[in-house]
Amino acid sequence: MNKPENNPLVENYDLPQFSKIAAEHIKPAVDYTLSEARKKLSQVENSEEISWQSLIEPLSEIGQMVDKVWSPVSHLNSVRNSQDLRVAYQENLGDIVQFSLEMSQSSKIFKALEKLSRSDMCSSFDGAQKRILENFISSAKLSGVGLEGENKEEFNRLAKDLSELETSFSNNVLDATKEFQLLIDNKSYVDSMPQSFLALASQTYEQKYQGKEKKSSTPEDGPWLVTLDAPSFIPFMESCPERQLREKVYKAYITRASSGSFNNEENICKILQYRKRQAELLGYKNYAHVSLARKMAPSVESVYQLETDLLEPSFQAAKKEFSDLNSFAKSQGFKNTHLSQWDTSYWAKKQKEHLFDYTEDQLKPYFSLSNVLKGLFDLSKDIFGIKIVEDDTRIDKWHEDVRFFKIFDEQNQHIASFYLDPFSRPENKRGGAWMGECIVRQKRSDATVDKPVAYLVCNFTPPLGSTPSLLTFRDVETLFHEFGHGLQHMLTKVDYPEASGINGVEWDAVELPSQFMENWCYHEKTFFGFAKHYETQETLDKKTYQKLGDSRKYLAGSSMLRQIQFGLIDMELHDQFDPTGSVSVFEKQLEVVKRTSVLNPLEEDRFICGFSHIFAGGYAAGYYSYKWAEVLSADAFSLFEEVGLENKDELKKIGHLFKDTVLSLGGGEHPMTVFERFRGRPPKVDALLKSYGLSV
Repeated sequence: MNKPENNPLVENYDLPQFSKIAAEHIKPAVDYTLSEARKKLSQVENSEEISWQSLIEPLSEIGQMVDKVWSPVSHLNSVRNSQDLRVAYQENLGDIVQFSLEMSQSSKIFKALEKLSRSDMCSSFDGAQKRILENFISSAKLSGVGLEGENKEEFNRLAKDLSELETSFSNNVLDATKEFQLLIDNKSYVDSMPQSFLALASQTYEQKYQGKEKKSSTPEDGPWLVTLDAPSFIPFMESCPERQLREKVYKAYITRASSGSFNNEENICKILQYRKRQAELLGYKNYAHVSLARKMAPSVESVYQLETDLLEPSFQAAKKEFSDLNSFAKSQGFKNTHLSQWDTSYWAKKQKEHLFDYTEDQLKPYFSLSNVLKGLFDLSKDIFGIKIVEDDTRIDKWHEDVRFFKIFDEQNQHIASFYLDPFSRPENKRGGAWMGECIVRQKRSDATVDKPVAYLVCNFTPPLGSTPSLLTFRDVETLFHEFGHGLQHMLTKVDYPEASGINGVEWDAVELPSQFMENWCYHEKTFFGFAKHYETQETLDKKTYQKLGDSRKYLAGSSMLRQIQFGLIDMELHDQFDPTGSVSVFEKQLEVVKRTSVLNPLEEDRFICGFSHIFAGGYAAGYYSYKWAEVLSADAFSLFEEVGLENKDELKKIGHLFKDTVLSLGGGEHPMTVFERFRGRPPKVDALLKSYGLSV
């Protein structure tokens, strides 16, 4: 097959040419690349030599070939989604999955891998090489290399179907989120709502009806358009005084993608059924056990034990928090007996303002994106010794808002780069925030090193008119969180792509660097480095900073309880639930919520129809990872607290140790070994409970 001409996906490039990639480029590029990859795969299979150079290196090269084409396509499907791109993505996804299965299920390669693992040569491998070899063998087993005949055919058919179902799930969430809109043209309905929200709702209306025969909107007089996109949904639920409107929007959110043409119910049932069947074909009890086979947690039972240990203290704390919130609401004129789900955010915001004497809208002018980035970069220089410089000259982007940065080490050597896509675009960008891999670090045979490049993607409120992007403090934490993921990808010192950055890291340890970085938002020097008014550059007063720190534990029990609820829903659906049984997924969801919520659950709640983490995002039977890794991250940060958060020299010393272990070693060593090298001992849960204000 000839190489396609004028196709940006197969041209030699340092960075993807996003603006040139069109839907019609995808199939020719995929077909050509898979054809070339199969030739190389055949050469590996037919080689009689058994060595790292003849086996692992060419397999790695094949994987990189395919990733170079498919990775930018997958990325664009998330950040520049369109109907033609979506169709092309889905049409080629099956071929990508099929080739992945061919590689993983090659009996010749599997036998060669096992032979290499038993050879004398293996004893000379470094720790990362041994881990990579073990992971190749483990992945092959979990991909069905041991299956034959009808079982193998069924497994592969299920794998292809699952990839399509998960993509369909994600598309339905995106489309259902876009579909809902609430038009408000009565000024009394938005009375007392913050100006920042009104400006966004007005701008959303203008963008929606631009060029159409509709009256124009202003923040002061409307009309205003409310959507289910996070920058709109969250402040609306927190500040809309009209209870009936809050109920309408809340119920629309928890029933997203649960009816009509974007209904995910069938997708969920099939995904659970197919995962369970695949697990059975592999000889496992269910998918939860498959998931745990490659994680840090030793067993499904250990996950339940962690959730149980945290459930009781968080539930008791949440009960008191809700009782106090209910009493506060009544003291402020709330007439009903109990708060409902659509009331809690509204009254919690008011109670928080009452207790701590500040509002989010008062704080946002002090958290401009540009100032927060500067504070984050200054912190990174102080504790990790890296310099971050914006440099987007000649950088091709997928949107004009995207920015590009380079990272330099203490010798001023360029070591990594990252894209930042900060703003919400509900028309074609999926919600949430994430770090993705653009280029993975690896050392080539000629001793040159591919420098890692990351995608950092968020959904912050964009600039409104002449006002720059202003963040909530939760947005600030999100930015620090995703940057933590990026640091692990970009500061790795591992030269093998299968173990550099987050690759090869057990999934339940991946959140350690990200959650660790969130703690620095409250670090006094860091905070005052970015908390400057966007117009005057006046620094936020220290009294408000102290109140912000005090408010960190506000509703902490409820926050932890919610995460435990998500983790248990995920684990029980993949461990205890029978997708072909008489109990529906919604009944199972309801049963878990009853055990893990202080509010009576709503019968119509269909939250899981939008639970992309576990049905389209790689966290299946793994959502518990957030809490598992939070134990590690809290304990890791406590070492900085022990040496003194104002002790610059000690912070730098411990920061470099964190960089040289957690951020550098990637998947080259087991995460428990890495943690103990940093902390000097196994992790303890005490620091996590203390950070939530719960009893140790």
